[in-house]
Amino acid sequence: KKERVGEDRWHSEWGYVTQDTPEEHGIEVESPIKTMADFERYTPPDPHFPARFAAVEEAVKNHAGRTAVIVHLNDVFSLPRYLMGMAELLMAIVTEPELVKGLVEMSVTINLELAKEVAARGVKIVYTGDDYAYNKGPLMSPKHFRQFFYPGLCRVMRGYKELGLYVIKHTDGNIWPILDMIIDSGIDCLDPIDPQAGMDLGEVKAQYGDRVALKGNVDCAQLLTFGTPDEVVAATKDALRIGMPGGGFILSSSNSIHSAVKPENYAAMLQTLREYGRYS
Repeated sequence: KKERVGEDRWHSEWGYVTQDTPEEHGIEVESPIKTMADFERYTPPDPHFPARFAAVEEAVKNHAGRTAVIVHLNDVFSLPRYLMGMAELLMAIVTEPELVKGLVEMSVTINLELAKEVAARGVKIVYTGDDYAYNKGPLMSPKHFRQFFYPGLCRVMRGYKELGLYVIKHTDGNIWPILDMIIDSGIDCLDPIDPQAGMDLGEVKAQYGDRVALKGNVDCAQLLTFGTPDEVVAATKDALRIGMPGGGFILSSSNSIHSAVKPENYAAMLQTLREYGRYS
């Protein structure tokens, strides 16, 4: 739930305020937690509120058994970021470490409660969208990722698996320095193998393709936005050629289908997938 608090601003039931952008998601501009005292006073929304799952129930009713129904939950970074703000959360790793640990624990607990609800409604796959990195590397040091986020990531992934859910883990950016930890946490599929950040699909396939499925990675930053359909066809064929051998590959863009993507390029990617992306 959310309520309008300005011409293009919304107050979430979680207590943070977002400002609209040209994309589907707004950006957080106000957050409710600054200190441990704020955290101790904070009460999150009820994860079991029945109306929260109306869209899930409708999707399962209309599509289960014919196509995948995937629910977007989170793991250990997005919710703390929403509640503190990005810069404040990253600084709190040093200045308020117990606060960061508390927020991560809250995120694990709430997302596992949400997962119980969606699993009970027939969902088989969850997708966690917490981004840990940008083009040059992780947003925190590998040491701090291991100390503050990796234990919770393992707990939430273990909880998802105990509910019988498959997990697609999304994080764009250059995740090479923390990739072993992400794989070891127990995910089933890694998304999106971001080429703009130096993530090479073939190299990831060679190192981890026997342990997890891979999802990606037709470039959406430049190619799908500024390229030609013929260039998209060639890149899609390359992704299929690299990703498909041995199974365990889902073709997609390198992040999302954002508002600047040319429709004809998206159509070219999908048509190429239909023609060349079938296992015999």
